[in-house]
Amino acid sequence: MRRILQPGPPPETRHAAVVTRGLNFETVLPAGQRLLDAVAAAFAAHGMASGVLRFGDGAFAPLAYVMPALPPTPAHAAFYSETFRPEGITRLRSGALTFGRRFGQPFFHCHAFWQEASGHQSGGHILPEETRLAAPLVVAATGLGDAAFEAVADAETGFTLFEPRGEGANSAPFHALRLRPNQDLAAALQDYCRQHGIARALIRGGVGSLIGAHYADGRISTPFATEMSIRSGTVADGDARIEIELVDYEGNLSGGLLHQGDNPVLMTMELVLEAL
Repeated sequence: MRRILQPGPPPETRHAAVVTRGLNFETVLPAGQRLLDAVAAAFAAHGMASGVLRFGDGAFAPLAYVMPALPPTPAHAAFYSETFRPEGITRLRSGALTFGRRFGQPFFHCHAFWQEASGHQSGGHILPEETRLAAPLVVAATGLGDAAFEAVADAETGFTLFEPRGEGANSAPFHALRLRPNQDLAAALQDYCRQHGIARALIRGGVGSLIGAHYADGRISTPFATEMSIRSGTVADGDARIEIELVDYEGNLSGGLLHQGDNPVLMTMELVLEAL
């Protein structure tokens, strides 16, 4: 399996997890607001301070984003590009978002895919401070009751990354997860479910990066630095089926059902498993 050497020491435990109560809900984020403010208000309205969500068709104006990039120094295995700010209204196709706190303030980690007013199709990492909703956005969200995603310094990658924190619950259907680098995404989720006696689970949210991508239909995306979001996913009877969208550092877009056993995590993968 492909591997990318990270600059720091790898912890023995290859995931962070909190078992938690939670709540699934759908809501509409109103036009005109900053995306960060609208997301924070939506979770607060349901009594939640953290969680994950997915969305489809919508629009941003303005939009500010970065893409994956090669690292300028050995301090990181991959990095991010300059900031892009396309003119006009950007039409969304899909995306996923993890909402939590960074330095004590509401923050999110969001990867999305879209078409810009110029017709250019792209995707990347949305910047919370600058991006606003140009149209109402329907989202499917999962709020966390006994856990929260908190941004923490990660010695392995050299970045500040979301990890689930909290006391958790002895028995609850939701599992907030962060997967660490250089492990196959499907295999890691299958192993986690097996260890926790979960026969069947839905994947909620899903934001992170893979070392390229190998799809179930045989297509392979070779550039190693990527950003991706999970469009849908299940783990059932030891079998993980995960559909994604992805952009690599060369600007190539791809997506589809992942091949099992050959899609290692590059930096991180944040998601929530809901045991059924």
